[in-house]
Amino acid sequence: MKKYLPLVLIAALGFACQAPEPEPIDYTTMTDAERLEAATEIARSTIMVDGHVDLPYRMKVGGFTLQREILDVSVRTDGGNFDYPRTKEGGLDAPFMSIYIPAGNQQIPGASKALADSLILMTERIANAYPDKFAMAYSPADIEANFAKGIISLPMGMENGAGLEDDLANVAYFHSRGIRYVTLTHGKDNLIGDASYDTTGTHGGLSEYGEQVVKEMNRVGIMVDLSHVSDNTFRDALTITKAPIIASHSSVRKFTPGFERNMSDELIQGMAQNGGVMMINFGGTFIDSAYAAGSGKVREHLVNYMAENNLSRTDSAFQVYAEEYAAANNPFPTVQRVADHIDHVKNLVGVDYVGLGSDFDGVGDSLPTGLKDVSMYPNLIAELLKRGYSKEDIEKICYKNVFRVWKAVEDYAASQK
Repeated sequence: MKKYLPLVLIAALGFACQAPEPEPIDYTTMTDAERLEAATEIARSTIMVDGHVDLPYRMKVGGFTLQREILDVSVRTDGGNFDYPRTKEGGLDAPFMSIYIPAGNQQIPGASKALADSLILMTERIANAYPDKFAMAYSPADIEANFAKGIISLPMGMENGAGLEDDLANVAYFHSRGIRYVTLTHGKDNLIGDASYDTTGTHGGLSEYGEQVVKEMNRVGIMVDLSHVSDNTFRDALTITKAPIIASHSSVRKFTPGFERNMSDELIQGMAQNGGVMMINFGGTFIDSAYAAGSGKVREHLVNYMAENNLSRTDSAFQVYAEEYAAANNPFPTVQRVADHIDHVKNLVGVDYVGLGSDFDGVGDSLPTGLKDVSMYPNLIAELLKRGYSKEDIEKICYKNVFRVWKAVEDYAASQK
């Protein structure tokens, strides 16, 4: 006769055979070299989204057109902050390509939309020219699929709602062209609302047209981006929107008092209550108010040195001196300061509401030491690990937070159909 073990005993034996949960890694006890190695592994094995990279406009300025190609970002490039090799080194998987509309275009009817269309085509050309390296992405699912293939995703956001011109139908049009967020304003007030850099206060916040734009963005599934807007526009948009917002490339005003382009604690808290995410800008003027003063002093000295020595910027003697002087009198903040901004958001509202929005290729040479281009994200991750952030925290910052917002925007739009 067969003998059977009681079910309770079988269950107990099965439980006992299960492998114990691994102990969480304490990154704070590692050496700097060990921690950087761990950070690099995390960066390359985790989806990483950057909310704002200005490559399309850099290509336009550099001479890249639909007919000819000057800047080939499929290989390592001289200058700039972005290209394929450096992107892979840094573990970046989904840089939002900024379809940037300068405020000057607002003065010419039709010019903003025309520029937006050309920059979208330019971005698509990258994906079409190098399909083994780049692919367009219109959703978190697209990014996940591209990541599984080892391909860099190119989602797109329009920087400056002036591209919508004065036609609400252009919201749906640009969604059909692949735009997945619109930064409502840029350097000047526009038809949508007031900008942080402009003191005119044309509308006192969102205009009536701007309110309709926000509602239409909700309806079609475009994320409302509140970087660059005035405080009043920010508050108005939070009141109007039915879906979470983003700030694609903004930092914390605490470290830059009086700089309205950054977000105050009040706005950060409002963003979190809305369920949104702010993505930290790496630019020197965004992360440390001392940068502007320090860099100004360096520039002033170098201008005087040229005059006193009858030199020009193109003279090799001046270039050697300028490089040495700038290095010795380095005005740049460091990667630690970027981590301070992330810390502030985490401590104020929680780690679920912060991400990365470097502004690479958009802030010139102001980038901090240790974050000069897309190859250097591991330096920031290592600093966060040193401060006690877990791997799960890093994953939220790299992509889970913005994916949560993006999917919520998609879900709301689907509910309106």
